[in-house]
Amino acid sequence: MLTEKRIRILVVCKTMPQVKRACWLLFTDLISDYNLRGFRFNLTDHIIRFGNNEMYFASIDDPEKLKSFEKVNYIWGEEATGLTKADYMQLNIRCRGHNPNGMNQLFFSFNPIDIHSFFKPLTEIPNKKIGVCHSTYKDNNFLGTEEVEYLESLINQDDTYYKIYTLGEWATPTGMIFKNYDIIEKYPKYKDFEVVGYGLDFGFNNPSAILQLGIIDQVPYEKEMLYETHLTTGDIIEELKTIIPKEQRGDIIVADCSEPARIMEIKNAGFNCVPCKKGKDSVRRGIDLICAQRPQLDKNSPCLIKEIQGYKWRVDKTKVDEDGNPLPLDEPVKIFDHLMDARRYIYTNMMDKVKVGFTVLTDDSAKFVRNKLEEAFELPEESWQDF
Repeated sequence: MLTEKRIRILVVCKTMPQVKRACWLLFTDLISDYNLRGFRFNLTDHIIRFGNNEMYFASIDDPEKLKSFEKVNYIWGEEATGLTKADYMQLNIRCRGHNPNGMNQLFFSFNPIDIHSFFKPLTEIPNKKIGVCHSTYKDNNFLGTEEVEYLESLINQDDTYYKIYTLGEWATPTGMIFKNYDIIEKYPKYKDFEVVGYGLDFGFNNPSAILQLGIIDQVPYEKEMLYETHLTTGDIIEELKTIIPKEQRGDIIVADCSEPARIMEIKNAGFNCVPCKKGKDSVRRGIDLICAQRPQLDKNSPCLIKEIQGYKWRVDKTKVDEDGNPLPLDEPVKIFDHLMDARRYIYTNMMDKVKVGFTVLTDDSAKFVRNKLEEAFELPEESWQDF
């Protein structure tokens, strides 16, 4: 953009939310951080211009969208293991513009998370037209001490994730926790839900994450509402004002109970924010509640889908089954689980109110059911809390 003239650059991910969070924000932040001048931004169509150069940001979840891009000189595909070979070929066709500066090129960046990816043979046995740059966290001078320590600690949590994210080696995770879900094209409108709630997991260096959970005819629907780093509580409140209009602020937000001051600040801003319940086996119980359902996931929730597809059990390396595979433990691997935590918070809260499937009980109905159960089973008061 800065050194060449009359070029077109196309930046793509599988979905538009991915493009906005992984690429558009990256470029706009870098331009701002380095105080670069002369850039013009089209915020509607996501185009950055510098002189007679143009950079377009687009998703390729709809192949027809790509056909509108002609005579592109450079293409960057981020999180490229989400692309299909057909996507790759279509991008190759688009990269055919006249380039007065030299050769057109395609760039793809990704974690090697799927050994069946068509990128694997391209990177392991590249032809003379393909260049491969293999890098790890050791090559990233911008990583902080905390991030480095976390990546190195993966060797004690999960061998597969250590290979993928620390060593940059091809591997496919096994022992996935969530298998029972659908990714849907059309997410329901707010007015169609019988009940709506939100899960909130706080972060700063790690992403703050908000998940919407809506219920229709006992079927749960999930949508990623926020997934962003370096947000203060004030920033989260501003995001919530956009996510939840005033007339909907009776909807519950269940947040990480380890941050009571942040919860209170959000509550004081006019939101129905309450702490989640934690205790012995609360993580496993929350996972079991979700596994008993078949959630419908909004297709435009890339971080939610990515976390679900990568959420797996830890294993005990000292114990193996008859085939020599390490036995799973009753706890998940702690990596890329911010929406997974938010998910458990809101499911557990809703299930406290919705005892059978997702049938919604009013306060009066709940008291009636409680009294009948206590009469039938002679349940003491303290046992009801875990019922």
